[in-house]
Amino acid sequence: MATREVVRAGAFARIYDPGVGESEAWYINDHTIVRDDAGRWHLFGITHPEPADPFDETEFAHATADRLHGPWTTRDRALLVDRNYGETHLWAPYVVGAHERYYMFYAAGGADRTAAAMNLATSRDLFRWTRSPAGPLFRDGYDARDPMVVRVGDQWVMYYCATSAPAGGHHVVAYRTSTDLVHWGERHIAYTDPTKGTEAGNTESPYILRHDGWWYLFIGPRPRYVGTDVFRSDSPFRFRIGDKVGHIAAHAAEVIGADGRWWVTSAGWGRGGVHLAPLDFPQSRVVKTVPR
Repeated sequence: MATREVVRAGAFARIYDPGVGESEAWYINDHTIVRDDAGRWHLFGITHPEPADPFDETEFAHATADRLHGPWTTRDRALLVDRNYGETHLWAPYVVGAHERYYMFYAAGGADRTAAAMNLATSRDLFRWTRSPAGPLFRDGYDARDPMVVRVGDQWVMYYCATSAPAGGHHVVAYRTSTDLVHWGERHIAYTDPTKGTEAGNTESPYILRHDGWWYLFIGPRPRYVGTDVFRSDSPFRFRIGDKVGHIAAHAAEVIGADGRWWVTSAGWGRGGVHLAPLDFPQSRVVKTVPR
């Protein structure tokens, strides 16, 4: 049950349509938006012609814009599936900048859905990407996917959706930590949902951020395809079902800080591209600190 302090989104407006100039409609599903050192925005995401065919999603779209609200220009594909690397699909890229380069984390599947690969590609310019020669960073299930990476204290934390056991169980938000973005530790659980299953669940597209002393977790689809719940905690490593503080009509939501305020995106199958809305957080009376 939501508290009285509710995270809210304003009206969504479409900022990018991958079908412009194409002979058929295309969609963007899980995606990431990052700003380069020159101030230009880059969007990367799952893309495919309509209708949805998730196991045939084998390329990542790339688009750029001088302003977050566009206009956006479609670029060459950022990555194409590499069967020789063991990839069966390309899902849910997430990009962070560090160490004078960009790191793209993404889910690439594999023959065993209880041990799905989490892969890494790096770039100096956000246009040319090179896969890690060491192969997958780790494997997890069921269909472990939707990585998101954030800095917490002196370490990096990767959040992703999975199930409580690799062969199935409760839908969870798992996390692993790293000091170098390449070597990742053992799996831990940040959130466990009461629902159970194997394939698509309601802890997909996890997004974590810190605001006003609190940590916020965005996950979905809840309860329907276009729906994201927001949870709040004083720790980035522990969220509970009772921590819900908002609901947003968005799918595969990403949160962006720009122009002195917060924004949230929405995309997905049959949605006609990527949409953007202003995002408002409640003001906290007490500043919380992150436990060490």
